[in-house]
Amino acid sequence: MPRAHNFSAGPATLPEVVLRQAQDEMLDWHGVGASIVELSHRGPEFMAVAAEAEADLRTLMSIPDDYAVLFLQGGATLQQALIALNFADPGQGADYIVTGHWGKTAAKQVKPYVAVNVAANGEDGGFRSIPSRDTWRLDNKAAYVHITANETIHGVEFRPCNGVDTPDVGDVPLFADFSSSIASEPLDVSRYGLIYGGAQKNLGPVGVSVVIVRRDLLERVGQPRADIFNYASHVKGESMLNTPPTWNWYLAGLVFKWMLAEGGVEEFARRSARKSSLLYSVIDGSGGFYRNEVDAAARSRMNIPFFLKDETLDKPFLQQAQEARLISLKGHRALGGMRASIYNAMPVEGVQALADFMQDFQRRHG
Repeated sequence: MPRAHNFSAGPATLPEVVLRQAQDEMLDWHGVGASIVELSHRGPEFMAVAAEAEADLRTLMSIPDDYAVLFLQGGATLQQALIALNFADPGQGADYIVTGHWGKTAAKQVKPYVAVNVAANGEDGGFRSIPSRDTWRLDNKAAYVHITANETIHGVEFRPCNGVDTPDVGDVPLFADFSSSIASEPLDVSRYGLIYGGAQKNLGPVGVSVVIVRRDLLERVGQPRADIFNYASHVKGESMLNTPPTWNWYLAGLVFKWMLAEGGVEEFARRSARKSSLLYSVIDGSGGFYRNEVDAAARSRMNIPFFLKDETLDKPFLQQAQEARLISLKGHRALGGMRASIYNAMPVEGVQALADFMQDFQRRHG
């Protein structure tokens, strides 16, 4: 039976070619007689895998030399806590732009360590838009300004069309959670002090996260913390301060190579535009049978929440979608409805299949 089109928000679909390569190499990696997951992370085999993964990610995202790249355990939520420990002095504040569930979570994670200033908040509007940049109440003495580049649950993304794709925050470094949109289009890394994200949406499997940090920021004293929570120590230890998740790192490296072979971030930007346009066109052209409540200027290219005109249709929609091999479309419990996550590994053909199904479902139930 062919693989289903998997619209899960994360862990998300991976490129089939990557899964097949991992399958082929599972028992015997490159003739060494053992799986890469069985080899020492300090051995020459895995050290080469790790070095290639970093080099490929640097090429893919055009990461400047004055930025360090880390592959760490855990997801974005762990990094949310660590950035305060590493970059905010005791008693210092940090600015947070809250545009959805994960922005709200990021602010919550650091409250034990910094004075959180919610400089802008889209919650009163139901997280359907990004507050205009001229309304942000920033503190020029803040340790950093934090944004969530794409909100996986609410389907809100910083886009060029809303004027704040990479907001100008002055001399305070801009930190961003890019978990669900990283490497989906060209990005000027130099405009950020720190970029982080869990790999399980666009970059690879769950269990490893990527941190891209400007090296001069690592000189900050920050809060008292154990060495394992110290980014500078992880940089010095080449992300191997303790045993890393080697299998996850290896798989992420395979995804980077696949993305480069497919044409890099420029090609994925084109695909993302096409895929998201397909679904939004079906929703907007449905006469209200389907609806997306996010302001058009802030609509995500990665995560598209939508609702049916009648909630009693939700169950048959999901059941019939699954029968059509379209899976993981149930919306997050915070919103309900449906959600289609269309990250880099989701082919255009999968989104077309969903669009066709949605139109057919409307014809039968509209």
